[in-house]
Amino acid sequence: MKEVSGTQAIHYRNYRRARDRALTRLSKLYPNLYKDLLAEERENDQAEGKTWVATSTRISVTVGARTRAGEKNRTPNGSKRTRKARHNGGKA
Repeated sequence: MKEVSGTQAIHYRNYRRARDRALTRLSKLYPNLYKDLLAEERENDQAEGKTWVATSTRISVTVGARTRAGEKNRTPNGSKRTRKARHNGGKA
């Protein structure tokens, strides 16, 4: 039973990440419409007695940077560092 709930949790987490990325992209493409809809949802929540954590009226969306796997082992010029170089102050 734990395996099923763990799989469901991972599925839901991945779904939420994809949904959040899609909302971020939509907010960049249609910023005015996004702000209007968000304000409308906030008013609906307040009418139902639900409070939002953020008390600021300013609406902003932050996008995090993603890196590809393995980029942490690359030097600024794109060459790959060896394990020895990483643990020896960057000198091979």
